[in-house]
Amino acid sequence: MSVFIYFKVHFNGFWLTSVLFQAVCSLLSSGSLLIHVCFQIRLFGSVTIKTLVFPSETSDSYVEMVPLKPLQLKAFTLCMRLATELKGEREVILFAYRTGDYDELNVWRELDGRLSFYLSGDGVFFQVPELGALKTHLCVTWDSSSGAATVFMDGRKSLTKIYKKGHTIRAGGKVLLGQDPDSYLGDYDAKQSFVGEVCDVNMWDSVLPDRTIKDLVSGKRVQRGNVFDWETIQLKISGTVEVIHREL
Repeated sequence: MSVFIYFKVHFNGFWLTSVLFQAVCSLLSSGSLLIHVCFQIRLFGSVTIKTLVFPSETSDSYVEMVPLKPLQLKAFTLCMRLATELKGEREVILFAYRTGDYDELNVWRELDGRLSFYLSGDGVFFQVPELGALKTHLCVTWDSSSGAATVFMDGRKSLTKIYKKGHTIRAGGKVLLGQDPDSYLGDYDAKQSFVGEVCDVNMWDSVLPDRTIKDLVSGKRVQRGNVFDWETIQLKISGTVEVIHREL
């Protein structure tokens, strides 16, 4: 068996290699410079990523994602790869960020198949191809200064809509995959739960250039998410959710 050893350096928010398979990390200090070095191992040249599988409709299965920084946001790019066979008149929650009193950022597949996201109130809707059993790379972007909101599916950009200009997403909540909490981490509805597969969930506190989003789709190396980084993310699993490690 051939084993190839690589390393990557985390500096000023940049990861300088591809998907993490297995890491042993050490901290090195040089004067005032702190360098975080992680050694990554790849077997037979393959890359392994973790995938979350939600096998059935429930009101108690979800995954909490622990952010790298508070979600006090005036702009964001949120990306993920997902697949679901849920069809018909059924809402599906794709991403939920809830504080004590508000749904600060929820991303939905609507009853009619449209994609939408909501920032503490009414949402913005996009008529795009429906999600299905084949995995889709989905990105949502929003900028408070202009109100510009867009959706990308497999690198293709929707039209731009103006939404919540001047708004700020507030910190202090929890982010869940799989369920929509109608109260703070409670009151889940099985008929809104996610059933399917999701992975590669990354989030930035800025709007990424269109070219960078296309690079994400094709698997090219880009700056890792500074709010959520799927390579290093801490996940808290509740209920029936399977974590599968797959080679690319």
